[in-house]
Amino acid sequence: MFDDRARIHVQAGRGGDGSLHFRREKHVPKGGPDGGDGGPGGDVVLLADPNLRDLSAFRAKRKFKAGSGEPGRGALKHGASGETVEIRVPVGTQVLDEDGQLIADLASPSARIIAARGGNPGRGNKQFASPTRRTPRFAETGLPGEEATLDLRLKLLADAALAGLPNAGKSSLLARISNARPKVADYPFTTLAPILGTVDAPDGTRQLTVADVPGLIEGASEGVGLGHEFLAHLERANLLLHVIDSSEDDVAERFATIDTELAAYGAGLETRPQAIVLNKIDLRADTPSFDVEDPRIVRVFRVSCATGAGIDELKRALFELCPPQAEEPVPDDGLVDFLVYRPRPGGRRFRVLRTDRGFRIHGAVPSDEEELAAALKAAGARKGDEVEVDGETLEFQ
Repeated sequence: MFDDRARIHVQAGRGGDGSLHFRREKHVPKGGPDGGDGGPGGDVVLLADPNLRDLSAFRAKRKFKAGSGEPGRGALKHGASGETVEIRVPVGTQVLDEDGQLIADLASPSARIIAARGGNPGRGNKQFASPTRRTPRFAETGLPGEEATLDLRLKLLADAALAGLPNAGKSSLLARISNARPKVADYPFTTLAPILGTVDAPDGTRQLTVADVPGLIEGASEGVGLGHEFLAHLERANLLLHVIDSSEDDVAERFATIDTELAAYGAGLETRPQAIVLNKIDLRADTPSFDVEDPRIVRVFRVSCATGAGIDELKRALFELCPPQAEEPVPDDGLVDFLVYRPRPGGRRFRVLRTDRGFRIHGAVPSDEEELAAALKAAGARKGDEVEVDGETLEFQ
């Protein structure tokens, strides 16, 4: 089974709490505050791995949580950072948010994005010491990390992609020109999942990747048959190899059927260059003709996957029709820019401080009691703890 879609939930780690601590040594009276800062929460990172074929790994595991930062300690000891979780996905994976907005496109090996950032750590009480406040009896608690539900969609990276009606001979053609060995039989059936094959240049200097996509039928762009699910894998191909069964005389009609579906789907497929491959010429007594005039058609080939006629010519021409593409440089750190503006979740207008008696709310107190309760609970508050809000001391419930 080929999985080209998955939904995952990512949660970054919580920042560690700052330490509320004072120096307490025998010969150092009133040593003052020495609480260290907490450690930042771990991130959740998506990394493009060229060794992965599809998204099937996410059938078993869909939730990923990074480690929380450790709390600070006395003697100005800072907490350790939370462990980062790295999620490997196939090259060509697109990341979308819950609203379907594209966040990033991992279209090159080793490209990565931070899908969820770890929470900021809390400051220890040493950070709050000043000439007028020498014994601060409070420290910040760490903030929770980002959390999100993401949709992953894989679009195969290929130099050329085979398109056509079912049983046009696409799988047989892929087996003839590449190292792929798709299922081929002498009875009617169609490919159920995309298959990638590598084509070697005659002089051994280059390789091309060719994708065989499940056969399209009329109405595929509207969800009929399997074509709707896999049309997206044609989007990245530089060239469409339109395979047509030429054993019958309705070649132009077969071409129009698939071309209509490509145009209806959009995403640039309606303008993509096409090479027409008239297959099964061994079943005809004459040479099949193709009289369609279309500026997108760059070449017409007549082949027989059964006998091998015309295959060598097609392989040589593929390297002419698919020139080497200049690779876009990946930043040194591998981080991919967000493709659309996605505002970060707004920071809280208040912070939760841990005191020697309980907790204190610093900043603009939210009117939403549930928001305040959730923040206190995340900071470790338990029923009965004292919470200082706007100068009043309340009991946490």
